[in-house]
Amino acid sequence: MKKLIALLAALALLAAACGGSSDEGASDDDVSSDDSTTETTSGDDGDGDDGDDEAAPEPAPETAAGQGGTLSLLQWQAPSQANALLSNGTKDLLAASLALEPLVEWDPAGNVVPALAAEVPTVGNGISEDGLTITYKLKEGVLWSDGTPFTSDDVVFTYEYCLNEETGCSVESFTDVASVVADDDLTVTVTFNEPKPYPFVPYAGYTSPVIQRAQFEECVGAAAKSCSEQNFAPIGTGPFVITELRPEDTVTAVFNENYRGVSEGKPFFSGVEIKGGGDAEASARSVLEVGEADYAWNLQVAPEILAPMEAAGIGRIESAFAANVEHINLNQTDPFASPPSEGVPNPLFVDNPDLHRALSIAINRDELVAVGYGPTGRPTCNMWPVGAENSTNNDWCLTQNIEEANSLLDGLGYLDTDGDGIREADGYGPLSFDYVTSTNAVRQSNQELIKAHWAEIGVEANMLNEDASLFFDGTCASDACIWKFFTPMQMFTNGASGPDGPGYLEAWRSSQIPTSATNWGGGNIPRLNSAEYDATYEEVAVLPLEDPARAEGVIKLNDILSNTAIIPLIHRASPSAFANSIQGVGELNAWDSEYYNIEDWFRSE
Repeated sequence: MKKLIALLAALALLAAACGGSSDEGASDDDVSSDDSTTETTSGDDGDGDDGDDEAAPEPAPETAAGQGGTLSLLQWQAPSQANALLSNGTKDLLAASLALEPLVEWDPAGNVVPALAAEVPTVGNGISEDGLTITYKLKEGVLWSDGTPFTSDDVVFTYEYCLNEETGCSVESFTDVASVVADDDLTVTVTFNEPKPYPFVPYAGYTSPVIQRAQFEECVGAAAKSCSEQNFAPIGTGPFVITELRPEDTVTAVFNENYRGVSEGKPFFSGVEIKGGGDAEASARSVLEVGEADYAWNLQVAPEILAPMEAAGIGRIESAFAANVEHINLNQTDPFASPPSEGVPNPLFVDNPDLHRALSIAINRDELVAVGYGPTGRPTCNMWPVGAENSTNNDWCLTQNIEEANSLLDGLGYLDTDGDGIREADGYGPLSFDYVTSTNAVRQSNQELIKAHWAEIGVEANMLNEDASLFFDGTCASDACIWKFFTPMQMFTNGASGPDGPGYLEAWRSSQIPTSATNWGGGNIPRLNSAEYDATYEEVAVLPLEDPARAEGVIKLNDILSNTAIIPLIHRASPSAFANSIQGVGELNAWDSEYYNIEDWFRSE
């Protein structure tokens, strides 16, 4: 125990003394809002307004659109491209959301709200009684940033673009779509292969926007990833136009003169600059202490470092919980096979529940939260830790049990026969695993704790870390990207886009395993190949929202996933920093893009 306390103290000092880089990956990702657990916090009081509960929001200034100067956004994990359909990386999705829009999106409470759609369809008013179709009426007069009309044909084309497997779309939202038909220029009908009680999957949220046919029609299939001009600067309908994207560096955008909100003075800012590079701690300091930037994203920084920064009074921290879970992927395919991770089952991690349980129960999640997250983290045993669908079947993982973990490994016959402290498995060798994550002080402190926990059960973790911009690069230009997964273990955070459990959990179906044949598109990164999981999803996906069996099915999907291919660790909030002068943000949105209402942001004097 004394050694453990000393280790915790040392790690806290390490996190306080050095910055690192950190990341956030989304399957992206991501997710009626009855099941949402969204909340907003700011400082100690949790109200998001610098502690003044009585202060009324400052009204936006009456000014013409684009007169407010440049908005400076820090994404230390710099975007690689801006085509949301080709990346599950949050860093890329955020950049894309400045320009590209879906038909509907989610607000901070998880409610579906219209974006390019004129209204949200309901049963009997756009959604068929049998759940097989959803018809959208599009807003009139919407223009692409090049001045041409936005029509239902662009919606149809977006489906055609992703229907071609060689395009490599990362978004899973079109996999159950049978057809998308333009009924007229402003009406489009989506037909599903089977009933969709929650049909807000295709064209919903910042992971599934609409792209312009005229710009992308030559970029379908194998040509998709070579279309640099289109992928770096997509023509959009959103409030800003991306003019330059330097991968892993800077994104520059100007306000869209053809944006439908211009007559109302939106957007306020004349342009946006996203600066990448550095690390999460430096980004936080730039906003909270120095005042050099307006916003800093994804502050995965130890709480004892953030608190004094916010106390400087220049900026504020806001955060919200949705379904973001820090977790360890256990590669279900053999990373040492040739080719690696493309179908050969992992001889140790497949169909080995006792090993999974031993690795999981040896971890002290309370320590991970205390060292790295504080009030912005909660220990969890689930990949879907939301509302009534938050499974209690796995709560055994919340209590560390080294004795039971050792007993499980003994029962498997994994013994330390040579006395070096590392157990061996017949046909595999020593239980020694390369365990990779992004470079970040918090993540490395959590790695060191897990390494120490596993050493107590005779398992060796070889801790590796990769630059976050490469680790979460949706183009997978480097072998370090999470979708290639050429190591036994990896750790990062998944996030849901929207509060629908089946819509999120469909990403781990067997059909969604990323391979070279799909340009590494697909959300099933640990490569779970489970007939039971696939069959359960097919049953759950068609159940009415009010059917209790739907929630039971979500729990079953979660339990399969969280006890085979994934070790969930921490239910994470999404903390970001804002300069006090930036107003109009409202509650931070953890269900969709944090920029989902950026047209409403303004700078007060």
